[in-house]
Amino acid sequence: MDGQVFDKTKLPSRHVTEGPSRAPHRSYLYAMGLTKAQIHQPLVGVASCWNEAAPCNISLMRQAQAVKKGVAAAHGTPREFCTITVTDGIAMGHEGMKSSLASREVIADSVELTMRGHCYDALVGLAGCDKSLPGMMMAMVRLNVPSIFIYGGSILPGSFRGQPITIQDVFEAVGKHSVNAMSDEDLDEIEQAACPSAGACGAQFTANTMATVSEAIGLALPYSAGAPAPYEIRDRFCMTAGEMIMELIARNIRPRDIVTRKALENAATVVAASGGSTNASLHLPALAHEAGIEFDLFDVAEIFRRTPYVADLKPGGRYVAKDLFEVGGVPLLMKTLLDHGFLHGDCLTVTGRTIAENMEKVRWNADQDVVLPANKPLTKTGGVVGLRGNLAPDGAIVKVAGMKTQQFSGPARCFDSEEECFEAVSSKTFREGEVLVIRYEGPKGGPGMREMLSTTAALYGQGMGDKVALITDGRFSGATRGFCIGHVGPEAAVGGPIGLVRDGDVISIDAVAGTIEVALTDEELDIRRRDWKPRDNGFGSGALWKYGQGVGPARYGAVTHPGGQFERRAYADV
Repeated sequence: MDGQVFDKTKLPSRHVTEGPSRAPHRSYLYAMGLTKAQIHQPLVGVASCWNEAAPCNISLMRQAQAVKKGVAAAHGTPREFCTITVTDGIAMGHEGMKSSLASREVIADSVELTMRGHCYDALVGLAGCDKSLPGMMMAMVRLNVPSIFIYGGSILPGSFRGQPITIQDVFEAVGKHSVNAMSDEDLDEIEQAACPSAGACGAQFTANTMATVSEAIGLALPYSAGAPAPYEIRDRFCMTAGEMIMELIARNIRPRDIVTRKALENAATVVAASGGSTNASLHLPALAHEAGIEFDLFDVAEIFRRTPYVADLKPGGRYVAKDLFEVGGVPLLMKTLLDHGFLHGDCLTVTGRTIAENMEKVRWNADQDVVLPANKPLTKTGGVVGLRGNLAPDGAIVKVAGMKTQQFSGPARCFDSEEECFEAVSSKTFREGEVLVIRYEGPKGGPGMREMLSTTAALYGQGMGDKVALITDGRFSGATRGFCIGHVGPEAAVGGPIGLVRDGDVISIDAVAGTIEVALTDEELDIRRRDWKPRDNGFGSGALWKYGQGVGPARYGAVTHPGGQFERRAYADV
């Protein structure tokens, strides 16, 4: 890249920096200390989700500075800006979680507006917590200017009396405490020990799942998704990304050259192989939507069905993201999947090379058991399974990684909010063998499609994780384990069957066959539907009202605009 000269006649920033009529615009840039040479170089947006809300985001500002050094070293002009993020661990278990999924759209929208408003030529995006990763990648695909994604990195594992722990253990400790299996003092000790550093939740929860996706789909540099946040090597990845973005501008390699149908299939494959979060079945269709590609929950589920589960990662397994990185990272996982025919090797990546070319020098590490060979998997099918039946005509999703049994049948116990169910779990006013139904928590009904980790973790902490099932039109955290089915669609708020279920109705779930049924005939459901009336969710104004008005079904990613298929003005070509 030394001595690279960029032609700005086709770059968006020409509208701000070139020609006599843009003298006022250049005055603002001079006011910030830029030189004439810097003003006439490509302008690169460096967007981060930095904030002081949680450890997942706290290191992003430091990493953004390394990105800017890389951009400048390769003759670009970095322009840093921040967007919001809602941290699920802190939003969990109360109304704050309604803001989580909606924040994904706000992140994508705000990055788009900042890039459009200032005519930046390329984007390097840094994200740390669950929804900020897909939100940032959605903005990249939507804008379609050269882009590189950077994950802020995972947290280091904590230690409780000599045993490694994660935040999952703290949520489950609440359940143990509720049945007097853990003292106040022990709960106080474990909560102080679980999160010892900056970084996102350390196991294969949603953040690390979507970080894995960022490499598999080709938007992140190899190995960059695995290094924990405190590791200084993260700054080297960031510097390299800053340099590499200038190469992508020069070669005009754009996100939609990378995020193809095959790349989405690769992404779904690594989610299944790693026992990743069910939330990926929401975010991958949303990414596809930005590119104008039809790729819904059932497409994701089909790939999950045929993919072996090979990475022994928490919450279903033994290891965390730090362990995976230290034995070979995401490329090690991708290598065995590629070698055994589960990945498309011809997909382009931000290195300018294909997946297969990136994998050429990756060698299998036989001296580890974090990732098994794809021909000797933990299970032959993926760690996440799609379901369909008369209770979920638009599908549902369940994480089976680490589960002992994959069939369950029992009478329904219905709750019209997460709070109602959590109260029943906390007071143990439910029965073994029941199917707990949490509804009116979908994208529209919530609004916001809350995660249910507080409830599921409490059940597991009580020792009831495999003695009841739980289904919802909301979501589950990547940390959830047990027989928990989310994304049930259509959701209750639009008259879906889950809203017609009554206490005592027998619900049967079979994750092997991929079915979820309620023992009611079509005629019985139709009769109940005549008596059903929409519910007022209590929001008549504000961001959540706005989100509820425009959001679509979970099957297609819970998106809020028509997507790339209907695009007539692409920002990258202004």
